[in-house]
Amino acid sequence: MQQSAFHIMTKPAGPLCNLACTYCFYLEKERLYPDTRKWEMPSEVLDTYIREYIRSQPTDPITFAWQGGEPTLLGVDFFERVIALQAKYGEGKRIQNALQTNGTLLDNEWGEFLARNNILIGLSIDGPRELHDHYRVDKGSAGTFDRVLRGLEVLQRHKVEFNTLTVVNRHNSAFPLDVYRFLKQIGSRFMQFIPVVERKAKMPAQDGLVLVQPSFDGGTEVTDWSVEPLAYGQFLSSIFDEWVKQDVGSVYVQHFDVALESWLGMEPSLCVFARTCGSAMALEHSGDLYSCDHFVYPENRLGNIMQSSLRAMADSPQQKTFGQSKWDTLPQMCRNCPVRFACNGECPKHRFMTTPDGEPGLNYLCAGYKHFFSHIDPFMQFMAQELRAGRAPANVMRIAGSKHPQHNQHRNALCNCGSGLKAKKCCLRNS
Repeated sequence: MQQSAFHIMTKPAGPLCNLACTYCFYLEKERLYPDTRKWEMPSEVLDTYIREYIRSQPTDPITFAWQGGEPTLLGVDFFERVIALQAKYGEGKRIQNALQTNGTLLDNEWGEFLARNNILIGLSIDGPRELHDHYRVDKGSAGTFDRVLRGLEVLQRHKVEFNTLTVVNRHNSAFPLDVYRFLKQIGSRFMQFIPVVERKAKMPAQDGLVLVQPSFDGGTEVTDWSVEPLAYGQFLSSIFDEWVKQDVGSVYVQHFDVALESWLGMEPSLCVFARTCGSAMALEHSGDLYSCDHFVYPENRLGNIMQSSLRAMADSPQQKTFGQSKWDTLPQMCRNCPVRFACNGECPKHRFMTTPDGEPGLNYLCAGYKHFFSHIDPFMQFMAQELRAGRAPANVMRIAGSKHPQHNQHRNALCNCGSGLKAKKCCLRNS
């Protein structure tokens, strides 16, 4: 029986970062390691991790994901060692690397290294200057926009492949098209729009952490930088409306691609929309493995790779229970929801609300996702239909001027989708 694949978000510098973004949920994780003096994954931990991760994966290629904090603080030399160890333990498999960065430390040395080793960069940028600098500041509270663009110029000069990660927050959520058009303007063709939702305890927990997980039963409040539920759905919908008219097939937005999987009847490939989770874990600089990047808390520690194998921890009862609980704790209201197949309650981190009838576990972003998935439904139906027929989903752009693609077609006219069939035997029949 083939073993299942799992993914690890690796934090080689732990939570260490040269910035102090207002909404960052990971900076305070330093308090989990109060005795740490050097935030760098020790050589023996790095060696063990790379060997273990390669051996535990049934897939080819194998992708390593490096994040932080800010991983570029470790310098090029650290990642040269990573490449050497991957070659040593590669066992003939193809190895890929992806590195998430704020971009402010990228220079020519980095550009040459990244290009030489075909490393994919995820660049964190929240929109044009005013929107980006509202929360993404350095430790002196100065904006970082210009430094990020200098880093982007390095990537472009060295022809390094990159995508963009935009944190959707209370401020930039009001300007969806400004964000989207700016990202296209700087050359991004692969975009992620990640909602920031955090609750803070009115009194810090014993471990010193202020930002809390859903199970926290003390007094809390949603932070003032967290995106509001409906605003997030409207943000995605506004971008979708422009994308579906002119950018399908040339710009790839993670949420839209994953939604299409759901409309095709596939299991969503993004963990937050999957029926269960648990296959995406986080590894700290110390070798400690946690159930998820958003659940780096003492109670979610699975063990340490210097004492236990990655496979044993990934397959442990603790992790299996963590992953299955996403479905098991889904409220009945969500199970009956018409967009449940695409949402599945989203990330457990955000499920701290109660339903109108008092059942716990409702996602804070519920109103936003209902709005978004309902809004895109007719277009997703059309694109799914095109794919099943062996045609390009980009055909949706021909009829995207109508809110509902199947509308505004005479039954005996040729279908707007370009299939060559009459509408009554094509889209109208299947709508």
